[in-house]
Amino acid sequence: MLYHIFHSTEFSYQQLVSFSHNLIRLKPKDTPFQTVIDFSLTTDPDVAELEGYTDYFGNYLYHMLVREPHHHLKVSAQSCIAMDLQAIEQHKILSEHAKEVSYSQALQALSASTSDVIDAKQYCMPSQFLKKTDPLLHDYVSSSFFLERSVYESVEEFMGRIFNDFQFVSGFSDVNTPVETVFEARKGVCQDFAHIAISALRSLGLAARYVSGYIETLPPEGEEKLFGVDASHAWFSVFIPGFGWFDFDPTNNIVPYDQHIVLGYGRDYADIAPMQGVVLGSGRSSVSVIVDVKREEMTLQSQSQSQS
Repeated sequence: MLYHIFHSTEFSYQQLVSFSHNLIRLKPKDTPFQTVIDFSLTTDPDVAELEGYTDYFGNYLYHMLVREPHHHLKVSAQSCIAMDLQAIEQHKILSEHAKEVSYSQALQALSASTSDVIDAKQYCMPSQFLKKTDPLLHDYVSSSFFLERSVYESVEEFMGRIFNDFQFVSGFSDVNTPVETVFEARKGVCQDFAHIAISALRSLGLAARYVSGYIETLPPEGEEKLFGVDASHAWFSVFIPGFGWFDFDPTNNIVPYDQHIVLGYGRDYADIAPMQGVVLGSGRSSVSVIVDVKREEMTLQSQSQSQS
């Protein structure tokens, strides 16, 4: 199965900008479940420098410089992703075995110093947007966890509680809105729900990371999907010692599988923001984003051609 993804971000500046320096994370990540088949990145105006590399978390990152004066900056990325449905089915089976690990067993294993646990421990620590956990949030998550209960099933229940207790309200928050504000208001967007879950789970001593990406949305039955109606998405994953990372989507109360495309992951949004940078200029700016995700089922003939 293939996904074709179009992601365009355009900044409009009130005054002329003489210099722009940006970090771009728009190339999806290769994972055991998805492979980048094709990727292209275009800009308007043309860039003076564009260098791509892999960051600390294994995400694709582009460093971009625009040196000519400009009133707008448009960055567009097109990706083709192949989903390995067999690997996804194997991961579903693995998750059933991971459910045998209790919360107390997970905590004990996380105190070890094996290579996989040491890597996961960095996701137990405070991060830029998640420096501390509100005691009320800690109490809120604690009611789903008991020492002898399955940690996977506890996280799954907690995901459902966020879905039921919080309202999705676009425009209520931005990337700088504190988790405490969202928790108190009981409303926000996908990145807020991911941040709340991560902050809460870390307060319990678990390793949780932020996942940025896309989700396939489907039009109402009988209607054709319009171009550009999709959006970036965010969810979280939890490390279960002995089994690895497992994803959870609190915005939709589902365990992500073949409808979710991973852009990258980090400790919180700051590590995997699609675009971030600085400009040399003055005045106000505005931004518009267009995202489109389209699925393509592969026939046996097309699979044979792609392998050759």
